[in-house]
Amino acid sequence: MRILFLGDVMGRAGRAAVAEALPRLRAAWRLDFIIVNAENATGGMGVSPEHAQSLLEAGADCLTLGDHAFDQRTMLGFIDSEPRILRPLNFAKTATPGRGHGVFEAPGGRRVLVAQVLGQVFMKRAFDDPFSALEPVLRAHPPGGRVQASVIDIHCEATSEKMALGHWCDGRASLAVGTHTHVPTADAQILPRGTAYLSDAGMCGDYDSVIGMAKDEPMRRFVTGMGKARFEPAKGPVTLCGVFVETDDATGKARQIMAVRAGGRLPAEGPAPFEPGTPDPAALAPGPGRA
Repeated sequence: MRILFLGDVMGRAGRAAVAEALPRLRAAWRLDFIIVNAENATGGMGVSPEHAQSLLEAGADCLTLGDHAFDQRTMLGFIDSEPRILRPLNFAKTATPGRGHGVFEAPGGRRVLVAQVLGQVFMKRAFDDPFSALEPVLRAHPPGGRVQASVIDIHCEATSEKMALGHWCDGRASLAVGTHTHVPTADAQILPRGTAYLSDAGMCGDYDSVIGMAKDEPMRRFVTGMGKARFEPAKGPVTLCGVFVETDDATGKARQIMAVRAGGRLPAEGPAPFEPGTPDPAALAPGPGRA
């Protein structure tokens, strides 16, 4: 299965760039499933139902959120009605609207598990333990068994916590990918037991910024210790950042992983487009039960 995961969508510019690119990327890379982290898509803080729906209509198969999941209060009442939007499994100790994982259909009757957890290190408040929250979900959905692939969005501040969760998921998920810090890392790899891993997918936003925000106000606060205005998402050319993974349907293990960067300021990276007439690799690979 060919899966694209895009990092945190940042504001209006990020939304527009992702919505424009998804149909083109799906065709060029013959993608089977697309996941987008949308937690900063509305003004840089959360995502509104309208903006979430626009990303789904553009071609995202699933949206994940994060610690800003309910910054847009209208999402509290909307998330239960849209199973393709996932908030973190461990968002709160008490009942929280929505769901933290889901199983989704992909072409050919294949199934994809997507789940998200929040980290505890350096976060503004202590969320529930991500390891114990994720354990029953992974145990119930072994890749190559009940699902053909599984993707875990690790929404953390600390790279050490992301790495620990990634290694803990090794052999139990197809892809473990970090989000939240808005800076793409250079450690894309397949771990020893077959799980693809990347510490942070980066953001889909303007990189002539401070993690997606227009530069002046963050710089003022760092220099003077005082704020003068609200943070506003930067509106310049957007770089789409994320990760591409190809998995084996029979085992759920990753065959390849590649960082994705497209447009904007950062050097381009990603799979080569398929030429017309090239056989679809999904048609050549063994499907479930056909290995």
